[in-house]
Amino acid sequence: MTVRSVILEQITRVGEQQRRQLAPLTDSLPLLDSGLDSLCLAIIVAGLDDELGLDPLSASDDVEFPVTLGEFIKLYENAAA
Repeated sequence: MTVRSVILEQITRVGEQQRRQLAPLTDSLPLLDSGLDSLCLAIIVAGLDDELGLDPLSASDDVEFPVTLGEFIKLYENAAA
C-alpha cells in the first residue's frame, strides 16, 4: 500500500465512523470543506501515526498545517521518504 492509499482509507474509515458526509477526495479539496471536523482530523493523524509510524505535524515546530488534501498527503509522503 502507498502512503496515499493508507491516508485515503483512513479518511474514509473515520468519516464513516463519525457519520460524516465527505466531499469527493481530490488533491485540491480544502480540508475545511472535506466534511471532517477537527476531532476527525485528530483521529486521522493518530491513526496514521499508528499505521505508518509517522506524525510529521508534530515532528517540527516549522510545519504548517496543510490546507488541501493534496498538501496533507504530500506532507506524509515527504516524511516517509
